[in-house]
Amino acid sequence: MNRILSVTTNLFPIWVLAAGALALAQPSWFTWFSGEFITWGLALIMLGMGITLTLEDFKRVLQMPRAVVIGVAAHYVIMPFLGWSIARLLKLETQFAVGLILVSCCPCGTASNVVNYLARSNVALSVLMTMCSTLGAIVMTPLLTQWLAGKYVPVDAAGLFLSTVKIVLAPVLGGVALNRCAPRLVKWVMPVSPLVSVLTISLVCASIIGSSARDFARSGGELILAVFLLHTGGFFLGYFGSRLLRCDELTSRTISVEVGMQNSGLGAALARAHFSSLPLAALPCAISATFHSVIGSVLAGAWRLRPVNPSADSNP
Repeated sequence: MNRILSVTTNLFPIWVLAAGALALAQPSWFTWFSGEFITWGLALIMLGMGITLTLEDFKRVLQMPRAVVIGVAAHYVIMPFLGWSIARLLKLETQFAVGLILVSCCPCGTASNVVNYLARSNVALSVLMTMCSTLGAIVMTPLLTQWLAGKYVPVDAAGLFLSTVKIVLAPVLGGVALNRCAPRLVKWVMPVSPLVSVLTISLVCASIIGSSARDFARSGGELILAVFLLHTGGFFLGYFGSRLLRCDELTSRTISVEVGMQNSGLGAALARAHFSSLPLAALPCAISATFHSVIGSVLAGAWRLRPVNPSADSNP
C-alpha cells in the first residue's frame, strides 16, 4: 500500500496537468473549489508539511547553515527579480503582472521535496530549505510583493502578512505540535499526507484555470511564456549561482530545485483574498504550479540518470 501511495504521489505533474486540461474542457467540474476551500486546502497542505517536522529538524539547520542560507537567500532574490523583470519585459497586463510577481515572491513549493527525492539530491537539505523559506514567507512575501507589485496596484502588506500567518505559520506549528504530542496519529497519517497535498494542489489549480478558461484561451500563450521563463530561469540561476558560490554538485542540484519551485497554491490563495479587483491575478499562480512540476520532474529524471556520489563531493 505504501508503495502504491508513493508512486501515485510521484506522478504529481500528471495529476496537475490532467486537472488543468479537464478544467479547460469542463470548468464546472472544478470551479466549486474556490474561496474558503482554497484557503483551507492550503492550510491542510501546510499542516501536512508540519507533521513531517520535529524540533530536531530546526536544530539541524545549525549543522548546515551555509547551504540553507544560500538556498533561501537565492530563492528570495532570484525569483522575485525574475518575476518583476519578465512582467516588464513582456509588458504583461496589470492582472497577469501582479499574479506573476506575487507567485515569484512566494516560498519554496512543498513539491520540491518530492522532486529532490526523485533527483536523488539532498532531501534533508531540501526539507530544511522549504521549512526556512516557508517560515520566512511570513515577512518576505508581503514585503517583496508590496515593493515589486506596488508599482502596478496598491498592495496591502499587512493583510498579506496576516493571511500568510493564517495559511502558513499556524498550520505548520500545529503540525509540529501534533508530531510531538500525537506521534501515533502522525505515523498513521504520514503515508497519505503527500498524496492529499498533491490532489489539493491539483484542485486549486484546476479551479482557477476553470474559472478563467476564456481568459486563458485569450492570453494563454503570453502567460505560458512568462511562467516558463520564470521557472526555467529559477532552476538555471539557482544551480549556477550556487556553483559560483562553491557549493558542491549535490547541494547545487538541491538549491536549483528549491529556487525554481514556488508554493503556487499559496500565491493563488493570496491573489484571491487580496486582489479581488484583479480576478485574473490568480491565473499565473495556477499555471505556475503546472510548469514547475513538469520542469522539475524532467530535471529530476535527467539528474537521476547522472547520480552524484556524496562521498566524492565536498560539503558546503
